[in-house]
Amino acid sequence: MSITLKDKLRAQRFVITAEVTPPVSADRAELLDKALPLKGLADAVNITDGAGARPHLGAVTAAAMLVEQGIEPILQLTCRDRNRIALQSDLLGAAASGIRNLLVLRGDDPSAGDQPDAKPVFDLDPRALLTTARRLRDSGELPTGRKIGGRADFFLGSADNPIDPPPGWQPTALQAKVDAGAQFVQTQFCMDAALVRRYVARLVECGVAEKLSVVIGVVPLRSAKSARWIKEKLFGAVIPDSIIDRMERASDPAAEGRRICVDIVHELADVPHVAGVHIMAPGNDAVVSEVITAARAGIVRLAPA
Repeated sequence: MSITLKDKLRAQRFVITAEVTPPVSADRAELLDKALPLKGLADAVNITDGAGARPHLGAVTAAAMLVEQGIEPILQLTCRDRNRIALQSDLLGAAASGIRNLLVLRGDDPSAGDQPDAKPVFDLDPRALLTTARRLRDSGELPTGRKIGGRADFFLGSADNPIDPPPGWQPTALQAKVDAGAQFVQTQFCMDAALVRRYVARLVECGVAEKLSVVIGVVPLRSAKSARWIKEKLFGAVIPDSIIDRMERASDPAAEGRRICVDIVHELADVPHVAGVHIMAPGNDAVVSEVITAARAGIVRLAPA
């Protein structure tokens, strides 16, 4: 049996995950063209769920296709589009398809997407959905108490935004997600290893870090303009001015952005209680395999892909 993401995190091996946005297509080849280059490189691959509040190939279907190809998926499941009945059905469908890793999210508001008049559902919030998935796994039953057939052996994840913790700050939201069942967390972009060190140190002080694996989001930037947009427009993202300055001075900004990303990964690998990195490159999928290959060099506690 292959070593899973859960196994690697529990062994405290440094993991590298990546992300694929399913195409707006009914052609499975278009998804596999994006995902197959990550096979054998990424420890697991996130499948987004209606990212940007726009329709794509269904996330459960896309994640099941990765399972078929021997790629371990992390299924993102948002609360935006489905009521609790549909979400419970999707959880059962995921389990039946061999999908084990779930990242439970609220989901972008429809006003941010290409059909702003779409009605948001939000029947459950992420904590309630985590609780539902945990009950399916641990008790083998739906919230109604009805028993399910088979097993839903989920490894449960949630999201967080690293911050530079002010005096007295407590990670109450993250602790609530742990209480609901979260076993790992993947964060928004944070390209500041020193900030991550202070953030994780506070999680340790509050007794949260020992309860879940923290995977930090990073991005191979393409230009100073895109770095500035992420810093100013993407909620929770951290891009230091020093990185923007470095991008502005670069003769080849895209190549410099890849180098910066690799440098940050190597720095984060030395931060205690950082379990790994999650590489996201929206609209720039082709560079991810190159970044992962370069990042793997020189990391002592790296998990084998």
